Amino acid sequence: HLFGSVISKPTEQAGLTAADVEIADWLRKHYSHKFVILAVNKCESPKKGIMQVSDFWTLGSFSPLPISALSGTGTGELLDLVCSGLAKAEEQDEDYVPAISIVGRPNVGKSSILNALVGEDRTIVSPISGTTRDAIDTEFTGPDGQKFRLIDTAGIRKRAAVASSGSTTEALSVNRAFRAIRRSDVVALVIEAMACITEQDFKIAERIEKEGKGCLIVVNKWDTIPNKNQQSAVYYEQDVREKLRILQWAPIVYATAISGHSVDRVIVAASEVEKERSRRLSTATLNQVVQEALAFKSPPRTRGGKRGRIYYCTQAAIRPPTFVFFVNDANLFPETYRRYMEKQLRKDAGFPGTPIRLLWRNRRKMGKMDGGGGKGSGGRAQLSLKSRGRKLALTS
Repeated sequence: HLFGSVISKPTEQAGLTAADVEIADWLRKHYSHKFVILAVNKCESPKKGIMQVSDFWTLGSFSPLPISALSGTGTGELLDLVCSGLAKAEEQDEDYVPAISIVGRPNVGKSSILNALVGEDRTIVSPISGTTRDAIDTEFTGPDGQKFRLIDTAGIRKRAAVASSGSTTEALSVNRAFRAIRRSDVVALVIEAMACITEQDFKIAERIEKEGKGCLIVVNKWDTIPNKNQQSAVYYEQDVREKLRILQWAPIVYATAISGHSVDRVIVAASEVEKERSRRLSTATLNQVVQEALAFKSPPRTRGGKRGRIYYCTQAAIRPPTFVFFVNDANLFPETYRRYMEKQLRKDAGFPGTPIRLLWRNRRKMGKMDGGGGKGSGGRAQLSLKSRGRKLALTS
């Protein structure tokens, strides 16, 4: 939403068309505040690319960039421009206020946690399920001065249970709770300490991961656990990790909302999760992690003897952190190896509390693109990366 682009697809015969001029005028008129890139596709020849885009200089404020989606020429420069545009947009977003939604099954103490955080009875607390009907937004300032928007939601029951109750109000409340997850940055999934983790908790966890939201697991009513000792939290965490495997990366906070004990840890953990969700890795650091993972475990060979090759990796986005792996053939990387690479990224680079996305993209004709992988090079492909003023030479 902070970045706009226009990509034309001319051929040597088509060149600049009336539609291109119309789109450029429309962008200038309605989106002059956006960062716009003019990429001229189908410029397969690097030498002739400058001449092929000469007509597009007449569009005025847009500087044409010759690229070729077929051979990959100029796509590295395009990616650098995209990343720089996103970085500028992030720097300009000074009014950004992270939203933290509090979700879970009915009667686990979601409203009590919000009241304990803000220090007043902002929402009604009752043992009767269904007291909270709507998603309630509350402004909150943390101890370090960081502003947040807290969102209290209705308890989420199974779809079948909601349908059998025949309550239209409850169905709407559950839909609002799911919409609150979608518009939040961090989700606090609340579970009750003495209650078993159910399939519904797992379904909520799946929704959080699918939406790409940061998450922390809040174990409420921790004071109700009898005969606690130093190992109680360890055993409980093992049970939570086993039953909520999809949220292995989410931190766990133990609290008692009614007495206010350890509730402040919720906002501290949420703040850390948001920072991790917005963190960027430099291309040099990222590719060092990838190279170490490759050295420890190479991609498996197929029955035909083919092996996948990772040329390089770059971080394309944040919230959630998204990494693009440029490879010789994405089909040569099975799901098990992709999970291994994600595990290594988390182990060496962190990102606790946030899902990460790994995208695998084919990058063919590497030798012709960089001049180092043709015949006589022994199949070694070298690629020079330029990211934010730094150059990195990789050999795969």
